Amino acid sequence: MPDPTPPKSIFPSSEVDARAASHVPSSPQTESEAYKLAFQDTDFLLRPDLRPVRFQLELLKPQLFLDEAKIASIFVFYGSARIPEPALANALVEAATSDEERLVAERLQAKSRYYDVARELARLASRHSCDEEGRRHFVVCSGGGPSMMEAANRGACDEDCESIGLNIVLPHEQLPNPYVTPDLSFQFHYFALRKMHFLLRAKAVAVFPGGFGTFDEFFETLTLVQTGKVRPLPILLFGREFWSRVVDFEALAEEGVISRRDLDLFHWCEDAAEGWKFVTEFYEREAERAAS
Repeated sequence: MPDPTPPKSIFPSSEVDARAASHVPSSPQTESEAYKLAFQDTDFLLRPDLRPVRFQLELLKPQLFLDEAKIASIFVFYGSARIPEPALANALVEAATSDEERLVAERLQAKSRYYDVARELARLASRHSCDEEGRRHFVVCSGGGPSMMEAANRGACDEDCESIGLNIVLPHEQLPNPYVTPDLSFQFHYFALRKMHFLLRAKAVAVFPGGFGTFDEFFETLTLVQTGKVRPLPILLFGREFWSRVVDFEALAEEGVISRRDLDLFHWCEDAAEGWKFVTEFYEREAERAAS
């Protein structure tokens, strides 16, 4: 009896046609730009009119790779690309040649302890086991760059666990830090798509001291939770002294531009154990509510 299962497709795959196109004899017609297969024509894909297609590709590629890696949820780490680990921070202070340089170096040195905090928190998250279906949870994910991002990926590496890096093309050279798992190291053109991927699978977010990029990521996360665009999740804010100096959260509530209860959207933290405890207790409460 014939097999009733139909073939997946009666058309040749794109790989088959790409190979066939590479063997087309040369002629004025086949050498023209117009004759290239559209999906192999880089110049065509870079046209301004193709921006919607590039958006879709940048959304889809990491999604497919993470699905194939069975990554169900991630622990996102935001933080500065300029805060070095303690040993390097000490060297910055010693190398300062002016009062201003020394002041900045000393402030970076004071915040460098959060490198170790981020690394330890990433270790704790990386010890979380897979579920019954072999899917992985709390996989460490950073922006893939140096400093606080490196600390997160390094902590996962300490536990021999994979971690994700979502790098971005910048005018100055930015390479993935050496602790990102190569097969989970992604590069983005669009900041918007990169930020979306941070939160598509986020199960917890840790925010460390940082600059404009960290502010952008942190406040977008708060806005999405505040407006109900994403479900509430643990948002850990490390470095109360730093954040209270650069952002007056209380004043925002006093001025009436946010609600007093919006201050509960994030949780102040200073050490890794405290942060991980808050995350685990958050999901224990979620499980109890779901069971009741």
